[in-house]
Amino acid sequence: LSILSGCIIINVKMRIAPMNSPFDENNDPLYDRGMNSNTQWIKEQVLDRFLRYVKIDTTSDRHIEEIPSTPGQWDLLNLLVTELKELGIQDIDLDEHGYLIARIPSNLPEGEAAPVIGFMAHVDTSLDITGKDVKPQLHENYDLGVINLGSGYKLDPEEHPELKRYEGETIITTDGTTLLGADDKAGVAEIMTAIEWLKDHPEVPHGEIEIIFTPDEETGKGMNLFPLKKLKSVYAYTVDGGEEGEVENECFNAYEVKIIFHGKVIHLGAARGKLVNAVTMAGQFINMLPMSESPEATDGRYGYYCPLEIQGSLDKVSLDVFLRDHDESEIQRRIDAIRKMADTTQGIYPGGTVELTVNKQYTNMKEFLAKKPRGMEIVEQAVREAGIEPDVKIIRGGTDGSRLSEMGIPTPNIFTGGHNYHSRYEWAVLSSMVKTVQTLLNVIELWGKER
Repeated sequence: LSILSGCIIINVKMRIAPMNSPFDENNDPLYDRGMNSNTQWIKEQVLDRFLRYVKIDTTSDRHIEEIPSTPGQWDLLNLLVTELKELGIQDIDLDEHGYLIARIPSNLPEGEAAPVIGFMAHVDTSLDITGKDVKPQLHENYDLGVINLGSGYKLDPEEHPELKRYEGETIITTDGTTLLGADDKAGVAEIMTAIEWLKDHPEVPHGEIEIIFTPDEETGKGMNLFPLKKLKSVYAYTVDGGEEGEVENECFNAYEVKIIFHGKVIHLGAARGKLVNAVTMAGQFINMLPMSESPEATDGRYGYYCPLEIQGSLDKVSLDVFLRDHDESEIQRRIDAIRKMADTTQGIYPGGTVELTVNKQYTNMKEFLAKKPRGMEIVEQAVREAGIEPDVKIIRGGTDGSRLSEMGIPTPNIFTGGHNYHSRYEWAVLSSMVKTVQTLLNVIELWGKER
């Protein structure tokens, strides 16, 4: 009897969603096959899609202005078009810049309408670590031990303590030679799985839904040519977050400063009093950047300067510096400091010049989300109905959603179940990916009740 009672308690906890939730026994055609039938189906489908998508090399290239910047992104986008058509979706638009928008019509009774909502993910992966020939590894029934990736690399729970939360789960990793691509192919797989589930459950009422897949998010240029006028959504969600339960409602303000150091070149044998070395100028400038305000020295709300890339020679050196902070005033302080560092460098090297170009990349989405708080209320409730407590937090980065929010469609960020993005140590948790799919379905159902 005590064992049976324990089972009943577990059932109650998993069934905390309100009546008519997609996972309610009164509404679920799969329920009579056992309470885990939905979870098992989602697990199989999201894993199959994820493993299929990560094997496509979609590494983007920040040095190429064209969008998409790499041909592999087209490969995944075209595959997604095919799969959307196989799901019976007819309203599909893939434009010449790789923006894919698909619509699922409302199934509400005639005369009723709910707000149109969207779900967004990006198809490219970061240039920081190669995404070519990804060989995902499955580690089932994880025993809390060290995971040997291969090529001499490993995931040690003492170094990556988040692993300790997932004893007995399936962990998906790289083989140590590439990144995994959970950022953001986990999000793509989760959205596609949710849409397939919804197609097979037409009895679940919902409003019109827009599915949005974008290129080149990792270059910071992914929304530059976005066809905003095509969207009907009044609210959207990027599925591009991290660990289980996270919902991100605030991101960095982001700027890029392009700095060019111009020297004066002469034969090195006759250089005394005449040579102005652009390489030395750039080195002097970089040494002025405060180490206490670098990415490796900050966390939480603290912003940073980050020298990202440098190239050149004696005559000319170009340097790209990223500036990040959650507060715009702090960004402006750093821009002013950069200008003073440039003037100082010019003063130290008479005859040399320093040229600055400041470009804004994206804005903190917090103020835009605050104008429509209902969207955050719904996603927090959706996470709870998936059986976990939402962890609302800031993101030390940005998403396409921050740009879309600035364009007028508030777009917070939902977790994908991924960890250690942009590295060969990247990993994802299959059960967390299932929770993401369930969260998306709950979001759809909850918005379907809005009028």
